[in-house]
Amino acid sequence: MSSCGAPQQGVDVEVGGNEVVLTGKVSTADGPVEGAFVRLLDSTGEFTAEVVSSPEGDFRFFAAPGAWTIRALHRSGNGEAVVTAEGPGVHTVQVTVAA
Repeated sequence: MSSCGAPQQGVDVEVGGNEVVLTGKVSTADGPVEGAFVRLLDSTGEFTAEVVSSPEGDFRFFAAPGAWTIRALHRSGNGEAVVTAEGPGVHTVQVTVAA
């Protein structure tokens, strides 16, 4: 069990009728990346939240509708992806890190 307030990564989540969930995996060409610092940035680039990717590279954020940037930082490289969550539900995004 984690000692921080971040949701457990890599497990199924039930989404309520008005919730927005941004979820996905951090990977390289060789597979999933464990231990990446995954940051959620709002549409202005402002830092909003951070989690650490699971052993399978999973991450998850609960967010509001809108445009988001997800940035992954890891010793093997960095990467980012943009996702637009126009409404409630699960929005999946993949982040590939490279040196």
